[in-house]
Amino acid sequence: MAKAALSGGQSFFHTFAWCFDPERMLCLLFFLVTAVRAELCQPDAENAFKVRLSIRTALGDKAYAWDTNEEYLFKAMVAFSMRKVPNRETTEISHVLLCNVTQRVSFWFVVTDPSKNHTLPAVEIQSAIRMNRNRINNAFFLNDQTLEFLKIPSTLAPPTDPSMPIWIIIFSVIFCIVIVAVMLLILSGIRQRRRDDFAGVTARYTGNNDLGGIKRVNAVVCLEWCLAHGERSEEQRTIRSG
Repeated sequence: MAKAALSGGQSFFHTFAWCFDPERMLCLLFFLVTAVRAELCQPDAENAFKVRLSIRTALGDKAYAWDTNEEYLFKAMVAFSMRKVPNRETTEISHVLLCNVTQRVSFWFVVTDPSKNHTLPAVEIQSAIRMNRNRINNAFFLNDQTLEFLKIPSTLAPPTDPSMPIWIIIFSVIFCIVIVAVMLLILSGIRQRRRDDFAGVTARYTGNNDLGGIKRVNAVVCLEWCLAHGERSEEQRTIRSG
């Protein structure tokens, strides 16, 4: 009985020692973490987003290969974007998980919260990506058409501030309109005055406004010639009599 008890105790001790071996515990913990992460990052999972890249289309012969270094850069850019969101300043690169990576460069990703062992809400991720979309595109030399977040709509380029205030532009436009209107009024008045003078001259030398079928222009030209000729003749008579 004593030997059996001793043998049983040794067997229990060896089993206990095997279970609590540090290396085995680390391996077990690693597999558990990997399994949990795999559970969180799956296609069409809650709060998961699909990304599709067209590197060859965008860069042609200068296209680069998508490898683990590029994946690390993508995780870093997503973590950087999340740190801009209020209450997410502690987001790390390790919190961003990628899965289902294909050779044609498409994959899914989620952002996890290790303290609660779940993924962050999709609304927060969308907001972070939209705010920093240009920074992410520039990091990979792509644009909204060649780096697609399928569930995140493309953002418009931020509006550029004008070099001068809006009120100055509006005032300048109104001022130009007023100047043009004044110039038109002045020109219209000048033309109307010339027409009145024209009508007065023809009425004075023809007795009425009807020239009997002769154009007014010709009548005025003839009258001006006659007047000029008459003034010269009067000057010549004065000189001869003198």
